[in-house]
Amino acid sequence: MPRPPKWRHVESMPEYNYFKPAGVPIKELEEIILNIEELEAIRLKDGEGYEQETCAERMKVSRPTFQRILSSARKKVTEALIKGKAIKIEGGKFKLSMRHFKCSNCGNSWEIPFGTGQRGIDLFCPRCESKSVCRHRHKEDEGE
Repeated sequence: MPRPPKWRHVESMPEYNYFKPAGVPIKELEEIILNIEELEAIRLKDGEGYEQETCAERMKVSRPTFQRILSSARKKVTEALIKGKAIKIEGGKFKLSMRHFKCSNCGNSWEIPFGTGQRGIDLFCPRCESKSVCRHRHKEDEGE
């Protein structure tokens, strides 16, 4: 029996999920579905300029798996651009990555998704309102 696929970790959801050629009504366009994890691979590698190994670590997948995701994404985007197709971003097998925090004062732990704009040094404990907050490693961050 094959091993079930690992969840790909994504740091933020896209603000926009549909792109189409200008001047062509949507009903006349073919769509290409770009999965959320494929968009994340393009964002990390091409948008942020990280090395493949770093991208794979951030998505919590192997380097060969990251390369397959990135290749699939680039192929879909290329086809949409060359053939004038719309790109719909949705679906996939992913989890939203979380940042984990702990209060040194009361011991409370909580998490916040990446991309919220909140910096750890600006946070207060939601339980006791202490500013003695630090980011901590969570078992999920160690790898699955």
